[in-house]
Amino acid sequence: MKTSFSDYVNERKRQGLYRSRRLLDGAQKPLVTIDGERFLAFCSNDYLGLANHPKIVAAFKQAADIYGVGSGASHLVIGHSRVHHELEEALAERVGRDRALLFSSGYMANMGVINALAGRGDHVLEDKLNHASLLDGALLSNAKLQRYFHSDPSNLEKRLQQLNADGERLVVTDTVFSMDGDVAPLASISSVCQQHGAVLMVDDAHGFGVMGGGGAGAVNAAGLSQQDVPVLMATLGKAMGTAGAFIAGSEDLIDYLVQKARTYIYTTALPPAVAAATLESLRIVSDESWRQEKLQHLIKRFRLGAHDLGLALMESKTAIQPVLVGTSEMATGMSDALQKQGVLVTAIRPPTVPKGSARLRVTLSAAHSEEDVDILLSAFENVLK
Repeated sequence: MKTSFSDYVNERKRQGLYRSRRLLDGAQKPLVTIDGERFLAFCSNDYLGLANHPKIVAAFKQAADIYGVGSGASHLVIGHSRVHHELEEALAERVGRDRALLFSSGYMANMGVINALAGRGDHVLEDKLNHASLLDGALLSNAKLQRYFHSDPSNLEKRLQQLNADGERLVVTDTVFSMDGDVAPLASISSVCQQHGAVLMVDDAHGFGVMGGGGAGAVNAAGLSQQDVPVLMATLGKAMGTAGAFIAGSEDLIDYLVQKARTYIYTTALPPAVAAATLESLRIVSDESWRQEKLQHLIKRFRLGAHDLGLALMESKTAIQPVLVGTSEMATGMSDALQKQGVLVTAIRPPTVPKGSARLRVTLSAAHSEEDVDILLSAFENVLK
């Protein structure tokens, strides 16, 4: 290597881009113990407050008594338990698709599916702000990758029109963008794809569970069918409060992926107890719609208070509420100042976001209270002073 490991790390520190881990003691919830100190946290993706729900914990424990801890093998050997299958059927029904296929993580799902659907000589077109897993999947596939302007169907259409007739065309977008919190114009993107013979794949990691009827996700909220969005990915470690991910689509798609997706074929199956816990999560999301309603109420409360303080918010109506700051130094400085008041908000810096757009990424949960949000706003007010 031209640069030593230590030189690289020291340069990251100098630029205010150094990453470090925090040590969490206990479960995910608004009030946490981090590095031995108590904080009110606004940086978890546990949007519905399910990660520590007693019924989900009980379902996990009960399944562990039946299936043990590890699944022991890949799905295609002897690791596909009955509870895995039940979860796949429940997920497919929830999102209105023929079938679903479980993956161990969202990153593995995106990498495996894009590589199964596109290869050398094909074309992958992705939103410029897509998650790293989607971009990495396209790069690894050896397909020709283009990145269209963020949430811009007209730019996507222009790029599709300019492609030659050879090769498959795969269009990939996040639904809710993880660093901006905005929602892609899914109906318009789907229409462009159908007009130009492109397959549309969406990553609904931050929409599933939170948006749509029964938490069916952003695609459901947009009123789009399996034909409109042939390839749907969503994760289970955010609003569902558990772990893993799934791909949902037609019978033919899922059969194809079982044969072709390397990150499905060549890895140990998700622990069965996690699948059982997720089945309980799905039931709770259906039965307790107040969680989505409360989350929306807290989002509005925060945005109104932030506007009154003059904070630079982005156009987000989701649980992800970025406060634009500008430089990495300012973002880390504000994050540190909030932390001294007992409030934890993560500073997001380049290269995760474009240079000059460093931000504090506030994430809200149905587990937060109105008082929690008011404490956060008060802490921001003190920082601004």
